[in-house]
Amino acid sequence: MANHQLDPQKWVDKYSDYLYNYTIVKVNDKEVAEDIISETFLAGLKSMKNFKGEASERTWLISILKRKIIDYYRKINSNKGKAEVRMNYSSDDETGDWLEERVADPFDRTAEDDLENTELGVAIYACLNKLPEKQAAIFKKKTIEGQDTETICKEFDITPSNLWVIIHRARTALASCLEENWL
Repeated sequence: MANHQLDPQKWVDKYSDYLYNYTIVKVNDKEVAEDIISETFLAGLKSMKNFKGEASERTWLISILKRKIIDYYRKINSNKGKAEVRMNYSSDDETGDWLEERVADPFDRTAEDDLENTELGVAIYACLNKLPEKQAAIFKKKTIEGQDTETICKEFDITPSNLWVIIHRARTALASCLEENWL
């Protein structure tokens, strides 16, 4: 395999559009996508010494980007359902403030919530089964199983652009199907 070299001075020009397009699909928020890409470039700069040259510069940056996206979702999900209550207190011998975090009760779900989630899952799989076989397989591998784009492209002998067109068409078809059959 070729020994690739890093050239961070060209990263923004060469990769920012690609990284943005990849990220915006995952986070659906322009500012968050831009922040994640900035964090990716910064992390790349900090970890240049770890680059072994076994992958291309773009592939290496994408792997960093994927971890940053995962970190983003971990962060927002860990803060979900939390509220912060801060109170000042004063007693005869001391003063200060008191902090309490309240986390949503995971057992505070109704039978209706469970039934709705089950029904949605059944509807999604029913709609997936209506897609053309290749389209459904590619959609499942990329979106549900989270497989790498390169792996899927090699398996189905398609280009990355073609993969994203297939994913987009599958999402559109699934949305229409769910609108008709579930909502």
